[in-house]
Amino acid sequence: MSSISSSAIPAAPQAPSATRWWLLVGIGLLCAAPWVAYPMFLVKLLCLALLAASVNFLIAYAGLLSFGHAMFYGSAAYVTGHVAKLWGLDGALAVLAGVGIAASLGLVTGFLAIRRQGIYFSMITLAFAQVVYFMAMRLPFTHGEDGLQAVPRPRFFGLLETENTLVFYYVCLLAIGFGFWLIHRTVHSPFGQVLRAIRDNEARAKSLGYQVNRYKLLASLAGLAGSMKVLAFSLATLTDVGWGTSGEALLVCIVGGLNTMLGPVVGAIVMGSMEHYLAGFAEWVLIIQGLVFVVVVMLFRKGLVGQWQHLLPWAASAKDTGKEMA
Repeated sequence: MSSISSSAIPAAPQAPSATRWWLLVGIGLLCAAPWVAYPMFLVKLLCLALLAASVNFLIAYAGLLSFGHAMFYGSAAYVTGHVAKLWGLDGALAVLAGVGIAASLGLVTGFLAIRRQGIYFSMITLAFAQVVYFMAMRLPFTHGEDGLQAVPRPRFFGLLETENTLVFYYVCLLAIGFGFWLIHRTVHSPFGQVLRAIRDNEARAKSLGYQVNRYKLLASLAGLAGSMKVLAFSLATLTDVGWGTSGEALLVCIVGGLNTMLGPVVGAIVMGSMEHYLAGFAEWVLIIQGLVFVVVVMLFRKGLVGQWQHLLPWAASAKDTGKEMA
């Protein structure tokens, strides 16, 4: 059967001008944010948002629910921290090393996991994540339960001294912003359209000649989030590769709203702020987060962003765009 060229795939609609204005406002707020809030707290939210966005993209476009994103996130954190601490390489090279490891894990895991669908795919990704978790516990350079500590913040491109908190925040903002831009461009490309066709009807996509398995091998952007996290907090631990991290990312997506570009961002702000500002309540934080999750599921079936777009008539155009930018 002859395959159909990518030119035959219709281009995704472009974002309306109103959305572009909101995007500019958002960028302005992010640039001004470290002057009114603690920069490292904002960095934590940015990393969590990108991790959740990678989960959201996989669910929304590939139709795959993964419980293994923590292995990409945590493995990139360990490798980036190791390269920065022991080899003393430039920060950009350290981040690239972490992202490269995460992409390699994604390729190997995806090659094996795509042979199954639904809950079977999810369980395979969880199994691989547990393998990486136990490797992180045993490998000497990870330091087991103590974690990889005292990771220095290297210079980026030999010029940017990231020991300065503000400088590091803006470097992180550029890196995380690049990750979101990459998701947006992928969604609005023929590749993104084929992914959506596979999600909606895999059998039909095969009948049209698309190589379904090839398009499912999508390297996770979670590695970039993990790399920036370890440089921000100088620490990589077993928590980063634990299944709880994958569950937290999925929870952020559900609270913020699946199939939307802003959903992971809003969800990260809500859940991350609760964890930060309610830290004094100790174990009650998890109970409060659980109650919030139940309320969102019961009252906001589309998530906070999805429900907001659904209820406000003037946001109707943004709603359609948000679905395309998932």
